[in-house]
Amino acid sequence: MTPCYCDRFAISFGRGMNFLRITFAEIVSRGPVRRGRTGAGPFLLAAALLISACGSSGEASHELDQSSGEGQSGSEIQTDLTVVTTVAPITSIAASVIGGRATIVGLVPEGTNSHTFEPPPSAARTLARADAVFINGLQLEEPTKNLALANITDGVPLVELGDETISAAEYKYDFSFPESEGKPNPHLWTDPTLVKSYASLIRDAMISIDPAGADQYGSNYDAFAAIVDDFDAVIGTAFVTVPEADRKLVTYHDAYAYFADTYGWTVIGAIQPADFGEPTPSEVVRLIEQIREEDVPAVFGSEVFPSPVLEQVANETGAAYIDDLRDDDLPGEPGDPEHSWLGLMRFNFITMTDALGGDPSAIENFDLVEVGPDLATYPQ
Repeated sequence: MTPCYCDRFAISFGRGMNFLRITFAEIVSRGPVRRGRTGAGPFLLAAALLISACGSSGEASHELDQSSGEGQSGSEIQTDLTVVTTVAPITSIAASVIGGRATIVGLVPEGTNSHTFEPPPSAARTLARADAVFINGLQLEEPTKNLALANITDGVPLVELGDETISAAEYKYDFSFPESEGKPNPHLWTDPTLVKSYASLIRDAMISIDPAGADQYGSNYDAFAAIVDDFDAVIGTAFVTVPEADRKLVTYHDAYAYFADTYGWTVIGAIQPADFGEPTPSEVVRLIEQIREEDVPAVFGSEVFPSPVLEQVANETGAAYIDDLRDDDLPGEPGDPEHSWLGLMRFNFITMTDALGGDPSAIENFDLVEVGPDLATYPQ
């Protein structure tokens, strides 16, 4: 898949919360599109043209309507409810809780920059028939939120999971998300202890719109929460094998702030490529000095956003360069056991543990347990 780079790169680093930010570019923001406004049509056309220009693999023009009512395994949807989600990890969590009681449609194609993704016009039709919308919130997917507000029927819940999981006092402001910009780090789903809150919020919202399914939503949530608890114990077993001095992260993207706080890791810094620019030589030198000072064993790139600069930094410092860490692109293909929130986290934590000198066997031996068949639609 070809990533759509629609904003400028940022490179920043620091120690703990005393960080030094080198550059940061806000994406161009827009206000919500209101029902009945004549400006909505030109905006949607412009959004479609922008996405077409940025993505050569065709993911932006993916038709989001799903009318078959049948999942990948052939299991049939039990009601005519439609649930709309955004990024793939949230879609997966929703699928675990909802099971076959609704058609679940993800809007954000995997492998795209969720911070800058502009939904195509077909998303408006999907949102117009939604019975519930679940987004991450914390200002991660504002264009999609605005489109939802402009198109969902009155009374349809739009649940911002992150905003309802933590309070403003718990927001993390860091390298790519400095407090001066007013946008907290939104990546709560990389912390398994917070994901249970996402699942409980989905359960409660679905019970409110579909009381007949209360028992199923409740039992699905209980099963999912038990899996998360077991996984939390397993990753704890693996993480203690990583030398404490090496539990440090230099990544392509600031996706692990809440994870690091929960599990006692330190985020040293991040390079976030978002177009084809490069940081200045002096900026690269400063990051190299930081990594050498902290004696960081490995730096983590992304299979979605490859970073020649991060590879260069690794070469200069002698750190290992691991280029396939993920934050919201699920492993495998839809329908595969590993194509799930659990599969995503399992992959990442194995990768991190192994690269930083630990023993990932406890995580490797953890089965990818599913609550039930995943019937959701994941745009590719």
